[in-house]
Amino acid sequence: MKLYFAPMEGVTTSIYRRIHHRLFGGPDRYYAPFISPTAEHLFTARELREIGPEQNAGLNVVPQILTKNPEDFLWAAAGLADMGYGEVNLNLGCPSATVTAKGKGAGLLRTPDVLKALLDGIFSRPPVPVSVKTRIGYAAPEEFPALLALLRSYPIAELTVHCRTRREMYAGAVHYEAFALAREDSPFPLCFNGDLLTPPDFAAIRERWPDLEAAAAARGAAEDPALFRRLQGGAPASREELRRFHEEIYEAYSSAYGRLNG
Repeated sequence: MKLYFAPMEGVTTSIYRRIHHRLFGGPDRYYAPFISPTAEHLFTARELREIGPEQNAGLNVVPQILTKNPEDFLWAAAGLADMGYGEVNLNLGCPSATVTAKGKGAGLLRTPDVLKALLDGIFSRPPVPVSVKTRIGYAAPEEFPALLALLRSYPIAELTVHCRTRREMYAGAVHYEAFALAREDSPFPLCFNGDLLTPPDFAAIRERWPDLEAAAAARGAAEDPALFRRLQGGAPASREELRRFHEEIYEAYSSAYGRLNG
């Protein structure tokens, strides 16, 4: 089973990823927090600090794109392909009110016609393989079968399912039955996401689905930087490691933002 460090806006930045990789390592890939392309079709300086190849040298990073416009997605994907990225990820999972109010992220799940138009455009001529991260619905788990049927109409490189609805945010029970449904004759690899906070949580997922292709953690890995190392038989983080980790991140941010403001 592959292990992924899922994105956390404002946390898993390029600075964080580089230091985490050097001090702890572990995940098979990192997902970069989303970029949101605009009609101007220009990467901002802030975005380039996150997705510039030099910012992710030596790391297996998949950039994530947040949009409801297929042309904007294709432009961003082509630009990322030119930078050397071999895959991009479509965000259908962000539950933030500021995002969903614009009909993006998990907000797309309440407008299936808009989502279909987006997917039609993206998969008409993708410059690189496209994976997708989704919630199981906007308001209710009962939305998932129709959503899954739609997604299965496209050659998705991999589907990550956060087994909650947008309305549930990060609270309440994980809907394992939705992921079980996704696994039935799935035409593409699947990644499980949702409440994977500790090694026992991962062990339970492995026991439930021994042949699961991948699992992703965000909050658990942010709270325990050594989580992925522990999942591969390594040691928990020592106090000294944690002290060094947080000090290096603080110093790197201070240096970076000092240059920007200087």
